[in-house]
Amino acid sequence: MDDVTDSAFRRVVAECAAPDLFYSEFASADGLQSNGRKAVMNKLYFTDQERPLIAQIWGLSEDAYEQTAREVVQMGYDGLDINMGCPTPVVTKKGACSALIQTPGKAAALIEAAKRGLDGKIPISVKTRIGFKAIQTEEWCGFLLNQGIDALIVHGRTSKEMSKVPVHWDELAKLSALRDDISPETAIVANGDILTRSEGERLAEAHNFDGYMIGRGIFQDPYVFSSELSNLEPTQRINLFLRHIELYGDTWGDSKNPAALKKFAKMYLREFDGVSDLRADLMQQNDLGGMKAVLTRGR
Repeated sequence: MDDVTDSAFRRVVAECAAPDLFYSEFASADGLQSNGRKAVMNKLYFTDQERPLIAQIWGLSEDAYEQTAREVVQMGYDGLDINMGCPTPVVTKKGACSALIQTPGKAAALIEAAKRGLDGKIPISVKTRIGFKAIQTEEWCGFLLNQGIDALIVHGRTSKEMSKVPVHWDELAKLSALRDDISPETAIVANGDILTRSEGERLAEAHNFDGYMIGRGIFQDPYVFSSELSNLEPTQRINLFLRHIELYGDTWGDSKNPAALKKFAKMYLREFDGVSDLRADLMQQNDLGGMKAVLTRGR
């Protein structure tokens, strides 16, 4: 969800149907404590409308984790999450994110560094997968449950599987008993291919999870966290896209590339006559004004 769940989009979701918790974009702790700090700080920008909000970080430097955790507290975030689940090769080749499944000692050191920075002031969680190249749910998740974290969020695939196979719900079903045995106070949250609130609630109840996370499901419906299906009319979808563009411009001005908004075209523009041409026209635009003009014509 990098370059997707920024402050502007979180406010769109909040106006539609807010979740119980928002997560920040994928922010590099190493980058924050470097010359690239300014770009990373954009990923950690938020408003009170997006609360409660968890800062999501990744990286490999223990010093950077400790300092970033300290800053996250100072910024007023409601919790800190360490990403040990992203399967993208650009980060795993560095040994980061889901590659940390292969180096549990390093993973534990990063968690401890973050905990030092937090000093118990806000909760800490880890988001991960059930293995790197092969399934090792009990070994790996059991290890994490021994690290004194407040919540464990688990995507039900290995890193190697990316999102190309069905979620292994039989593996996720092992987590609540594992938690009860090792760390009863740790919340268990499931993730992977959950597309509606009702589906998430059903799975959480069936497997004794404390919660569920929806990521890519937001692209199916911006009202995904509502208890009812939205069934938006085409004009309503276009107006929502225009609202998103407005918030994006107000938030970032000229400091971020507006092309990032094109990722949302299939979310807002779908299932009506002429939508393919409308999306194609939108993709040709290079600024917010051009995007607004295309969408206004499409209403």
